[in-house]
Amino acid sequence: MADSTVSWADKVADVRSKGVLGMQLYAVFTEPAGDLQAVHDTMGPHLAYQKELEKKGILFAAGPFADDDETVWSGAGMVIVRAEDLAAAHAIAAADPMHQSGARIFRVRPWLLNEGSLNLRITYSEGGRTIA
Repeated sequence: MADSTVSWADKVADVRSKGVLGMQLYAVFTEPAGDLQAVHDTMGPHLAYQKELEKKGILFAAGPFADDDETVWSGAGMVIVRAEDLAAAHAIAAADPMHQSGARIFRVRPWLLNEGSLNLRITYSEGGRTIA
């Protein structure tokens, strides 16, 4: 039986050789460690931290997950960061007040952004913007 795994370095090289972006990012999966009230209580400092990461160009994207029926939020979310390596991404996640307080636990996974698009429209006259 053939080996069903591929080294991450080989996967990155393979993807990039095929002409897609292959941008190395890190996904932080975060979920409540217990009582959802602790998550609510830490939301202000957490969002301030996220905004600081955004200003520094570290934060790529972030947001909450709904349940599978798209009816409730149970406190889980995902943060995607730019980092030098897995250890740096872990340090970024660990410094989040949400994780420092123990309100949430997290897991960091390397992720490659390969395909997709970003559409941005800026209207000068009214200073508006639309992202699709």
